Amino acid sequence: MTLRLGFLASGNGSSAEAIVDAIAAGRLDAEARLVVSNKKSCAAFDWAAAKGVATLAIPTIADPDTADAALAQAMADAGVDLIVMSGYLRRLGPRTLARYAGRIINIHPGPLPQFGGEGMYGARVHQAVVAAGLTESAVVIHVVDEEYDHGPEIDRRVVPLQPGDTAEALEARVKAAEPIFFVETLQRLAAGELALP
Repeated sequence: MTLRLGFLASGNGSSAEAIVDAIAAGRLDAEARLVVSNKKSCAAFDWAAAKGVATLAIPTIADPDTADAALAQAMADAGVDLIVMSGYLRRLGPRTLARYAGRIINIHPGPLPQFGGEGMYGARVHQAVVAAGLTESAVVIHVVDEEYDHGPEIDRRVVPLQPGDTAEALEARVKAAEPIFFVETLQRLAAGELALP
């Protein structure tokens, strides 16, 4: 089944870029329809434009309700059937969540639910994992709902901690694993080997 993907990014959108590259290389049965950011100047727009993927900025701070309606409509107008969050740092609104219920996925750089929730992103997650003294972390792909990092888990990839690991070292390994794992998970979804909950 060909996946028609829309992406949400607030920064580089590195996992989204890896997914678009996998599509271009013929390794993923999908179409990249749209990259949306809450920022007018978003690094993901640079690679998206260079790779021929449409982009759209929808600022969310001034009027979140209007932005939510615009996001849901933009994804629908682009023919998107699955929204992929790639470092999107805004909570999605009720219109987008309703229109795409069960069809929005996010990647999180640590074990959930212990290391998720509002404010738990990027380096903060890795610092908390190392401080907790765990022997392993994880990259988790989950369905998005109205709470941060809360929806049903689709899949996870374990990332072992090494003796003497720093948060920075762990972050580097997790960042290296994320795009590969996201592409593999989408490949399995497209092939029907994995289903959304």
